[in-house]
Formats: sequence, structure tokens, C-alpha cells
Amino acid sequence: MSTEKEPIPAASNFIRAIVDRDLTEEKYAEKKWAGTPGDAMHHASGQTDFAKIRTRFPPEPNGYLHIGHAKSVFLNFGLARDYGGICHMRFDDTNPEKESQEYVDSITEMVRWLGFDWDNTRPDGSKEDNLYFASDYFDFMYAAAEALIQRGQAYVDAQSADEMRINRGTLTEPGKNSPFRDRSIEENLRIFREMRDGKHADGSMVLRAKIDMASPNINMRDPAIYRIRRAHHHNTGDKWCIYPMYTFAHPIEDALETITHSICTLEFEDQRPFYDWLMDNLADAGMINKPVPYQYEFARLNLTYVVLSKRKLIQLVEEKHVTGWDDPRLPTLAGARRRGYAPEGFKLFTDRIGVSKADSWIEYSILEDCMREVLNESAPRKIGVLDPIKLVIDNYPEGQDEDCYAPNHPQKPDLGKRVVKLSKELWIEREDFMEEPSKGYFRLFPGNMVRLRYGYVVKCLSCEKDAAGNVTTVHCEYLPDTKSGTPGADSVKVKGNIHWVSANHAYTTEIRLYDRLFKDPHPGSGDKDFLEDINPNSVKVITAQLEQSAQEAQPGDSYQFERHGYFVADRKDSVAGKPVFNRTVTLKDNWQK
Repeated sequence: MSTEKEPIPAASNFIRAIVDRDLTEEKYAEKKWAGTPGDAMHHASGQTDFAKIRTRFPPEPNGYLHIGHAKSVFLNFGLARDYGGICHMRFDDTNPEKESQEYVDSITEMVRWLGFDWDNTRPDGSKEDNLYFASDYFDFMYAAAEALIQRGQAYVDAQSADEMRINRGTLTEPGKNSPFRDRSIEENLRIFREMRDGKHADGSMVLRAKIDMASPNINMRDPAIYRIRRAHHHNTGDKWCIYPMYTFAHPIEDALETITHSICTLEFEDQRPFYDWLMDNLADAGMINKPVPYQYEFARLNLTYVVLSKRKLIQLVEEKHVTGWDDPRLPTLAGARRRGYAPEGFKLFTDRIGVSKADSWIEYSILEDCMREVLNESAPRKIGVLDPIKLVIDNYPEGQDEDCYAPNHPQKPDLGKRVVKLSKELWIEREDFMEEPSKGYFRLFPGNMVRLRYGYVVKCLSCEKDAAGNVTTVHCEYLPDTKSGTPGADSVKVKGNIHWVSANHAYTTEIRLYDRLFKDPHPGSGDKDFLEDINPNSVKVITAQLEQSAQEAQPGDSYQFERHGYFVADRKDSVAGKPVFNRTVTLKDNWQK
């Protein structure tokens, strides 16, 4: 991401209105880091001198990114880009039992794939690497917890989990104070340090903020901020046996990184009062400077026909309902890339659905339409016959072939044309022949004439069948003076136009016809297990005949196979000279009611 240009912001939304207001009021113009940067931060003190705003994308490294994360990526990185600011890539790695380096690597790869990075250039030409981990700040977080204890705002609670749950109260009844709530500051400090030093068992006690057990917001009823957990951490190893809670760590990370706009989804709205409480008290304690960061919430992505719950995605992978995190049917970004979805399609999708405070359901067809729109513009064309039967041109010379010319992109003549070979035997689609045609059928049937796209007009003569009565071969004759691109091309008028591939020059390969993983728009709605809604026809593997040039496709290359849709050479299973293809999306929405 570069700060040299300041593009005109995209369509307005309530978050952009807030940024506009804050920039006008110069709200963060004097914001500086209050402590010693080397103690808790990678980057230089006073770095906000050149960044108008700072946002962050803060995933937990406990799974792969999904389509909902793409919305957050484009929002946070996009805001920084459009306003000449900086967006941090930050991992909230406070739960070592569920986190791994695999997830860290996959997340960074997908954010870069969407078009963003965190290597920002300062005005003096130096680089600022804005890749961070919550675990970078564990020392500071521990010091912040001790500061709260010393201010009488935190205490060690030795109640069991069940006791704390019972004493927490309900939405209509206040909670009850812990019997350990009034420990002395000295005793709390001693026990908390014992927790740090490994002198207490996992789960035997927690550190809680001392706020208000009668608060109408249950999240303010003395929330836990540290717990004992002996688990190896992917970044800090075995240094710690106590770890901060996410709700405690996240605001501190924002403050240490001088984030100006902390943007979360609506499920964190009830946590905002604790966010503000923590920021205000740490500022009063002299640990962070004002103005403190502020949290803003927007509606998360609710998309039909998918599940975006990380727990459910993990279940699908671990129980092998899919082939892995990058299965093209999964709504993970790794799966979407392997399916052939384009970053530009996700950008168009996020722009189209907008950013709001109101929860709503987005039809999956909108995402597919965005991919069609982008791929229609970018994808070169190829010819593919997916359900082939043989077409023999009886009057075409044996052993002869000739060049026909097909545009690489009909809307982009500057991309030129490619050669497709024509010979005596061709592959055509089974649906392009009907022995007894229905009304309005203009393709091949005995006595009818059609044009071979980019080739000649042919007249259907007869067909051959197997023992079961299935058509195996269609016979025709061609009209030699009717080749496309020649003066005689328009001498014979026909209503039908079919595509074909020369049998002698075809590339035979596997194609995976992917469809939606779930057959219900709201998987698991009601009392159902969401697994009951898995679409048994979510993938069909076929053997297809493609034009010869398709054999040159590199993993990740996308094409429109004429009449059929958009396809991509699989990133995992394709090898040089032998690509296999995944269907990205059909030419039209097949799920319309």
C-alpha cells in the first residue's frame, strides 16, 4: 500500500462519514505513543506523523479466512488506502490452544492475494512494516493488568467456572459479588504473580476487572481479563502460562499501535463499554495517551447457502465433508481462489453490498454475479465440449485438417485470434443433436443445417446408436464455400450455431463441476443439523474435450468456456501440460426460482 496518492474515497457510508469528520476536526493530529516503543512495539515512536488514519485487520490465527473476512479486509485496508493512511496486519493470537503457524501463513497469503500489504513507505523513503501480533505485547499487557490491580480495579478470583456463571446473574437479575472481590491490592498482586510463575493449576483462578456486578450490560460484570493456560504458543513458545483474554488484549493492541479507527462487527457492540472503560483507565494510569482509540461496529456478512461460523468450517474440514480448507466448495478465501474467484470480484461484491449498521441477508447469487461481471471482462475464451458425442463430416477429406480462427476475447479485438483446428471428426455437445426435435429446436437433427462456430455450415444426415439406444455418432456433410470469414460465409442462412472441438486435436481432461455446498439458503435453520443440508450434487467430475490450446494453461489461469461458464486450471492438481479445470461459475444463475 502506498501513501503517495490519495484517491477519491469510494461511495460514502457511515464509517467514511466518521473518518471525514475526524480528519476535519484533526482529532488524531497530535496522537503519539506514550511509552517506550522498544518495550512493546516494533515500529518507531511518533510514526503517526505521516498517517492521516490508522486502521487494522485483526484476525485470530485459528482458522482460514472466509468470504466475510474479505469484507473486513477491503473495509480496513481500503479506508487506509483511500485516505492516505495506514492499515496494520495484526494477529490476535491470545488463545494458543487453537492457533498455529499454518493459519498465520494462510491469512497473510490471502490478504496479499486480495491486493493489500503492510509494507508502507514513509515520506523519507524508509519502510514501515506493519505486521503485528498480540503476543508482541504480552509483557505490556501483563504490566497493564498489574496497573489495574494497583488501582484497585482488578482482582484474582478463585471461584469455579460454574460458580462464576451462576453469580454472574441474568439479563433481568444483577450478579453477585465474588467472595474474593475484596482481596487487598497486595494479596491480588502476590497471587497474580504466582499465576504468572506457574504456581497455580490451569483453570483454578482468573484475574477479573472490578467494574459493576449489577451493570445492565453483562459484559461489564467484572469480566475475566487473564486466565491460566499451560499451552505452547506459536510465537512465544513456553514463556507464558497465563494469557490475556481477547477483550482485554484487543483494546491495548489498538492503543499501542495508535489505531485511530477500530472497526469491528456488530457482535462486539456490547463489548464497547468495556473497551472504553479499559482505555480510559489505562490512560488515567499513564500507560497510554489520549485521545484513545474508539471502536465502531458494522454489520457482518450474512450470506445465503454458506456457513461462515469458524466452528462449522472446522467441523466440515476435520470430519472430511470437504477435501480441506481450500476445497473449492468452501467459503474460505483459499477455496474461493482455487475455485477461480477473482480478488476484483470480491472488491465489486463488497462495494455493491455496502457497509451498514443493520444486519441483513445477502443472496449468494450477488457474489456469483460479481464474479461473472469481472471474469467476463478478464477471462480469455476457449472451446470446451463437456458432454461429448462424435460428429463425422462424411464429405471432408480423410487425414486433412485446416485452421479456423476464434477471437481470444470478443470484446477485446486487440487480444487477437487463436487457431482452432478443424478435421473430419469432431466432438460436439450431446444436447446439440436431437433425432426427433422439439418445437423451436434449431440445432442438429436429420435434414437440418447449422453453422459450426468459426467453421462451415453443415447439414445433418443421420446418427449411430449403441445397444442401449444412446446416440454415439452423428453424421453430416459440410458446404465447402461457407467457411466463416470468407465471402461465402453468408451465402447460406441458418438459425443454429454450435461449438465443436477437433477429435484429432482435442485435449482430454478432467473437469470438476462445482456447485453450492448447501442446498438450503440457511443451512441448519430451525432445529436441523447444518450437515443435513449438504448438497449431494455439490461436485460432479466429468471427462471433457477441450480445444488444444487449453493444454497450455498454467495453474490459476481462468477462461470462459463458450456456452458453459468460467473455469480455472486447478492450483493443486494441475501439472505442466496436464491441467485439470474447476468450474468457477456458470454463465447464468442456475439457482433462480
